[in-house]
Amino acid sequence: MLTYTHCTLCPRRCGVDRTAGQRGFCRMGDTPRAARAAVHYWEEPAIAGSYGAGAVFFSGCTLGCTYCQNQPISRGGFGRDLSPARLREIFLQLIDEGVQSIDLVTPTHFLPSILPALTPKLPVPVVYNCGGYESVETLRQLEGLIDVYLPDYKYSDPALAARLSQAPDYPEVAEAALREMVRQTGPVRMEEDMLTRGVLVRHLILPGQIDNSLGVIDALDRLFRPGEILFSLMAQYTPMPGMTGGLARPITREEYDAVLSYLWLSGIRDGYTQDFQSASAEYIPSWDLAGL
Repeated sequence: MLTYTHCTLCPRRCGVDRTAGQRGFCRMGDTPRAARAAVHYWEEPAIAGSYGAGAVFFSGCTLGCTYCQNQPISRGGFGRDLSPARLREIFLQLIDEGVQSIDLVTPTHFLPSILPALTPKLPVPVVYNCGGYESVETLRQLEGLIDVYLPDYKYSDPALAARLSQAPDYPEVAEAALREMVRQTGPVRMEEDMLTRGVLVRHLILPGQIDNSLGVIDALDRLFRPGEILFSLMAQYTPMPGMTGGLARPITREEYDAVLSYLWLSGIRDGYTQDFQSASAEYIPSWDLAGL
């Protein structure tokens, strides 16, 4: 059973009682908080379709990446508190607007409140959009409720994961999580160009970290057979104000080409590649409490 008391929802296993005002790494309490719920067109075509995904952006995060584009909500805590009943209303309102999926963005630390809002089952695919740093024990509680998993696979390098996300165990944790996700959904299932069931793994190329990206491709090539996952290679890294050192610049054309060429030589065949010129602040949503 998923609970906020002695919280172990994510791999950090903080063990705090969030119902008693204690806070763990995610900095959130026991009431779900979100910063936006609206039609979102910037997901992969198999998620957004022609009419967009109904994206609900939850506040707080279990990773805290130094380069996060969503800092105001991921670490700043901006958002509006919502009841499970209100969450259900939001999902249904988005579906009435014509969205082709319900996209739960960074939901892990609010799962005890989100899961009741998913019952009865919604008439469109439910997408679990996460950073890939997930507990297998928690994921097992989602079986039958989540249609599509949309995880990042950020790091193959433990030292880089420690430095940028305070998660030196990220590679091993993410690999176990991905295997569990694929076990639940089975092979990729597409209907009318929409992903209705399956796992789509994302990877964002970081400036100066080609080897990390090549390691991610190697790991996915080793872990999964053709048809078991989709892969999305992302080039949209946008340095945020205040970034220093190697992360203070976008990726270069040479970095992008090196990773893309390596991908073409791998056994990964199904998915998406983002155009090199995708780095833009336009991909960052407005945190305006829309739809809440």
